[in-house]
Formats: sequence, C-alpha cells, structure tokens
Amino acid sequence: MQLFQFDRAENLIDRFGSIGATATRVAKGEGRLQLTCLTIAAGGTIGEHPAPVRQIFLVIAGEGWVAGPDGERVPVAAGTGVEWEPGEEHTSGSETGMTALALEGTSVEVFTAE
Repeated sequence: MQLFQFDRAENLIDRFGSIGATATRVAKGEGRLQLTCLTIAAGGTIGEHPAPVRQIFLVIAGEGWVAGPDGERVPVAAGTGVEWEPGEEHTSGSETGMTALALEGTSVEVFTAE
C-alpha cells in the first residue's frame, strides 16, 4: 500500500482566462489517459476551451456550475458527473468553491445506470 496526497495545488490554471483554479496530476495510463484533481476557488472559473479527448468531470466537494457550447450554466454539486466529447467547448466555475476529478482519455466510457 502507498498513500499519496492529491489535494495539493500543483499547477495554477491560467489559460483561457481561467481565474482561481488549480490542477494536480493524480494518475496516468496508456495513451492519453489521465486523472487530474481540479480545485476552483470561490469566485473562480476555468475558461472556455475544447476538450482535447473525452472528459469526465466528477464533482467531489462543493458546488458550482458547468456550461457546454451554448454557454448555459448548469448547477452541479458533489456527486454530479459531466461528460464532454472530444472538441466540445466547455467551462466551469463556482461562487463558493468546488473540487472535481477530471478523467480524460480516448477510451474513457461512462457506465449507464441500470
């Protein structure tokens, strides 16, 4: 067993006009598969950008909003997941603070509820 921290602020996200957001690399796999912990501070945003590959955004703490190509903000909170397709423009933010795990990869597939 090996314990590790993934709640450290590793990289400030400053591209695409982002404000108050950090990314910490957690794990990677074959191809473009990677898991990143994203922290958005109160009043922060990750600016609009295209998903490089399929992206799964899993809110694990706090609440905020996400928007797709139409720019309409949709509320999200801990326990909510969002899937963006490759090339899909999207953005996210929070008025009170939010933490999410982002799983990205060409072979990522979401299980449907049974």
